[in-house]
Amino acid sequence: MNPSCGRCGTIVYPTEKVNCLDKYWHKGCFSCEICKMTLNMKNYKGFEKRPYCNAHYPKTNFTCVADTPENLRLKQQSKMQSQVQYKEEFEKNKGKGFSAVADTPEMQRIKKTQDHISNIKYHEEFEKNRMGGEIPSPQPNSPNPVFQQPHQSPAASKNYSYEPVAAPGPVRQVAAAPPPSSGKRYQAVYDYAAADEDEVGFLEGDVIVDAQVIDEGWMYGRVERTGQQGMLPANYVEAI
Repeated sequence: MNPSCGRCGTIVYPTEKVNCLDKYWHKGCFSCEICKMTLNMKNYKGFEKRPYCNAHYPKTNFTCVADTPENLRLKQQSKMQSQVQYKEEFEKNKGKGFSAVADTPEMQRIKKTQDHISNIKYHEEFEKNRMGGEIPSPQPNSPNPVFQQPHQSPAASKNYSYEPVAAPGPVRQVAAAPPPSSGKRYQAVYDYAAADEDEVGFLEGDVIVDAQVIDEGWMYGRVERTGQQGMLPANYVEAI
């Protein structure tokens, strides 16, 4: 059975049939919807299953959505959902805090090192202040005539009298050694050059005293020869 034409509705015979846009057309009926110009398969443009010429092809335009009560309600609902989600995230993260520094093993080692250095410095200051209050008492009997000069300022006299107290080795050794680290001694088996500010260098054969193991591979101690103290690699020394 022959189909009907998509424009005039009459029967389309095979000799005059044009199959396009899911319909069958007479060759004369396959024309532009606006200007009725006859089209073919090369110059037509389809829109909603209707043929158009290039000049009258409908242009796609943006449509504006009217602010109907339903659209306003949906807009207000979306805004409220966004605020609720933001408050939930804020309450969830409240009090946790944010840190840009990762808690890596290296950062943990540095933190432990700083804690030990702070503890040792505290003991040094404590011992220095305690001994500084006891030692200046015999200074009035000192036979040194420099202290008797009238033109010397009291501040200079005080500084000069304090230097001999801090200089002797035994006094520095007592002040530098915290109670928990006494009795541990190591000897260097290799030379080591300090690679960071908190490290200490030494030579082969140096004795390391007041050593404390910080973590695997590192310890904190004082080189007996130079008096310097800091971090040092544990595999460069051996216990004695």
